[in-house]
Amino acid sequence: MYQSILVAIDGSENAERAGKQAAQLATLVKGTEVTIVYVSDFDEDSNEKVHDGGQLEFELSRKKKIQPIKEALERGEVFYKIEMMHGRPAPVIIEMANEGEFDLVVIGSRGLKPVSALVLGSVSQKVVNHVHCPVLVVK
Repeated sequence: MYQSILVAIDGSENAERAGKQAAQLATLVKGTEVTIVYVSDFDEDSNEKVHDGGQLEFELSRKKKIQPIKEALERGEVFYKIEMMHGRPAPVIIEMANEGEFDLVVIGSRGLKPVSALVLGSVSQKVVNHVHCPVLVVK
């Protein structure tokens, strides 16, 4: 079974469902560790700073996006850690998954930018095609 799970979060409903699914899977094997990765796209960073009025509110916004997953993991008494990364989500997640010793990557099927995904391909699609371990895509 899975001992080390990477779950990618972007604040979307599908990402929240993916996080909760990762929490459920982690409770099946005692000692499973979950790494939550939140990747801030450079475009998102600049837009949020302008709209939210500062770094503190920007950080609070990120924490709110992760909170439901943290709560699910804590209810299941699952050890977890959080990685806040910057860059383009797909390459960052792929690199992290392939360089880490993860048994599974869990990701939502569609994130916060569905229009650009139609043109460029979704993050989950890129992750499925380039990660070397199993990937669970949650709708």
